[in-house]
Amino acid sequence: MEAIGKDKSTRGNASQFFIAGELCRRGYSAVVTLGNTPNTDILCSNIEGTRFVHIQVKTFIPGRRTCSVGMKAERSYGDNFFWVLGGIPAPDSLDKFEYFVIPSAVMSKNISEAHQKWIDTPGKDGKEHQESKVRIVTLPPRTGFNGWDVTEYRNRWDLIADKLLS
Repeated sequence: MEAIGKDKSTRGNASQFFIAGELCRRGYSAVVTLGNTPNTDILCSNIEGTRFVHIQVKTFIPGRRTCSVGMKAERSYGDNFFWVLGGIPAPDSLDKFEYFVIPSAVMSKNISEAHQKWIDTPGKDGKEHQESKVRIVTLPPRTGFNGWDVTEYRNRWDLIADKLLS
């Protein structure tokens, strides 16, 4: 029933291929690196092979509140680096695929701010939050701890297209 939802690595692999497929459908060359390239799940170029972008994929199940991205999301990897959050529904689900295409600099700024605000804000019963390796993006219709709303990045494939123009 929920085969893709049971195993995190299988769901993540599927997401990389769905996103690469979407980029190919849009007229680009996209290759899943299969873990052989640090910080890059998909290497995408224009058809001429003269311009490239690096894509880090993170997967979530549509309808969930958050998508985990980890500590490396706090680092900006440059103008040709994007995070694509892929909402991959279970095979028997009526939910649609969801994609958020977020430039590295935007992700870095907002993840860093949100995490720092979370650390600085007391938790339940006034307890201090402990440092953690977990970083999350809050998904619409909710906003992040720092008020970040990723809605504007839904299906923003044009951000990648702009970098690949010849």
